[in-house]
Amino acid sequence: MDMVDRSAPALEIRDLNVYYGHSHALQGVDLTLGNGVLSVVGRNGMGKTTTCKAIMGLVPVASGTISLAGRNLAGLGPAEVARLGVGYVPQGRRLWRSLTVDEHLKLVARKGGDWTPERVYSVFPRLAERRSNGGAQLSGGEQQMLAIGRALLLNPKLLVMDEPTEGLAPVIVNQVAEMLVRLGQEGDIDVLVIEQNIGVACAVADQVAIMVNGKINRIMPSAQLAADRDLQQALLGVGRHAHDETPAPARVSETPVGTPAAPSVARIYVSNPKIPTRWSKPVPIRVIESSARTSTAAAVPSATVTPFSAQRAKAGATVYVAGTLDTKGAELRYLRDILKAEDLSVQMIDLSTSGRPSGAEVPPHAVAAFHPRGASGVFTGDRGSAVAAMTLAFERWMEAQSSVAGIISAGGSGGTALVTPAMRTLPVGVPKIMISTVASGNVEQYVGPSDIMMVHSVADVQGLNSITREVLGNGAGALAGAVKASAKRKPVVDAKPAVGLTMFGVTTPCVQQVTAALENDFDCLVFHATGVGGRSMEKLMDSGMLAAIVDLTTTEVCDKVAGGVFAASEDRFGASIRAGLPYIGSCGALDMVNFNAPDTVPERYRGRTFYEHNPQITLMRTTLEENVEMGRWIGQRLNEMTAPVRFFMPEGGVSLLDAPGMAFHDPAADEALFRSLEDTVRQTSERRLIRVPHNINDPEFADLIVTTFRGFYSSRRSRAAGD
Repeated sequence: MDMVDRSAPALEIRDLNVYYGHSHALQGVDLTLGNGVLSVVGRNGMGKTTTCKAIMGLVPVASGTISLAGRNLAGLGPAEVARLGVGYVPQGRRLWRSLTVDEHLKLVARKGGDWTPERVYSVFPRLAERRSNGGAQLSGGEQQMLAIGRALLLNPKLLVMDEPTEGLAPVIVNQVAEMLVRLGQEGDIDVLVIEQNIGVACAVADQVAIMVNGKINRIMPSAQLAADRDLQQALLGVGRHAHDETPAPARVSETPVGTPAAPSVARIYVSNPKIPTRWSKPVPIRVIESSARTSTAAAVPSATVTPFSAQRAKAGATVYVAGTLDTKGAELRYLRDILKAEDLSVQMIDLSTSGRPSGAEVPPHAVAAFHPRGASGVFTGDRGSAVAAMTLAFERWMEAQSSVAGIISAGGSGGTALVTPAMRTLPVGVPKIMISTVASGNVEQYVGPSDIMMVHSVADVQGLNSITREVLGNGAGALAGAVKASAKRKPVVDAKPAVGLTMFGVTTPCVQQVTAALENDFDCLVFHATGVGGRSMEKLMDSGMLAAIVDLTTTEVCDKVAGGVFAASEDRFGASIRAGLPYIGSCGALDMVNFNAPDTVPERYRGRTFYEHNPQITLMRTTLEENVEMGRWIGQRLNEMTAPVRFFMPEGGVSLLDAPGMAFHDPAADEALFRSLEDTVRQTSERRLIRVPHNINDPEFADLIVTTFRGFYSSRRSRAAGD
């Protein structure tokens, strides 16, 4: 077996030349696909299909190299190229008229690969319905689905697709484009897409290569090409016609939203002074630029180009009823009927793994297709593994939706565990109701940091009776009311930016002082640092609902290290790492571990210093060793942040109990924490640890936090305004 260099690009073409007789079709093509999806666009006759054929060994290469993960393909035959891991979806599909859909797929299926005929059917449900039809009996869209599925069954490292959306209906184009986006996100297969449809080419890839007269003229960001109709006209001959009603995107400006834009000057290009042929030399850009004429256009609203996965209709958001129809069908349909009677757009999602027929708008195989291994990873025949896999698939399915008005489900402990992870992926504010037999107990594992409303079913969710009808009806009515109220709610005009702050009882004076200083300009949201409180704050940051975080109370790390009841997750600080926004934090309450009543404290901690906060909560002072471990863990997370960081270390004590004369005052333990942070954090001008000679609750400490925060916020506002 040939060894491949996994650090090498997925596809690298260097100085590729191909001739048809005396016609020089490819003239020194250079192209690199590192990973993911790369689109190639160009007018007819520019050499795009010839490039595909050269990669596949269908045309002889005169000179140059074609490398697949470092392995040279030039000179190999099509069969050898395919065996090395290149799948090909040719222009025109090339199907066998006499073979059925199922026979096409089984002919090329390989044992042991992630892609199986069942997974192809889950991605393209229409093919499953037509599995007994011959190739000649399929529509153009179905033929294209089959051609793509056939290539995927080779489980390729690289998929080469030549005009995959040519001649397809818009709904099929969208389905193919969504599949390409998903392939790029999963990362198992790299894709080279040859496309005439500029919208699709720009939507599925971050970078687009433009081919002109047998050469790669340039490679540019897809968003830039999609937003610039003038550039499309100059390089691709894509013009605006009477039937084209798509408004031309305006260039991004710094003009505030709502400010009328001044009339702009448009440049009109002539891409070629003479009608080009295959042998024409590329017209230099400077010639195109110098020959452009100008035209003053009326102002148009600014527009932002977004990836295809985000370009879904926002209007007509849907209410979903989710659950296992094979066991809870009557109850779920009862919920659906009540919601439909409220004039809501409702769809049912069937999460059954039994394989029974489903009448849901979103059937099981459509959800299962979102599992990393497709439907075959869900329908395993083993109930336990199938339910766990469906839970993951549903979570990923929900993450891909952008028009969810609300969701409701009903079930026992299994059904609750199946649906709630997907509910938690939705933004805070989207109504979520879970009617469950376990809703009267500890529901933290189901609700987590989200705003799921848990409703106790009282009786088991097993059939409709006098009790379940009342409870289910109330749940459906609550969801309908929440959805309608949310739709009617007007957005707040001139809303203040939201800021998240973490607080504990022993850091309350500090947080109150900071909040009082900021609340005229900011919407201060305070989160109780009880484990789920920190996760809730970070979920809001990930959802884009917080403009900043002032993380004064990081005590959840104590419970993570020592096994307390308010422990942070492994992703603590993750939202700030991902957001790329300035981070302000402190060592608030890093002197205590939380347990419940005194008799719940683990035996190994007997003899430690304790403080009874109330009859239900017992606090334990952290030791020098625990503080060293906490400082190391927090420091490593701070090192991952790319935006400015200011982390404050109050030398006068990290809580009310750590002040001189108080129960937890231990300067040596605090110093161990501070030194561990200083030994771990890679300090720069942007990432700084700051010692402060005050207790965390002193006014001087709060003033320093406020001054630092306003400095960050003002500088960001100034940069955004172009000052």
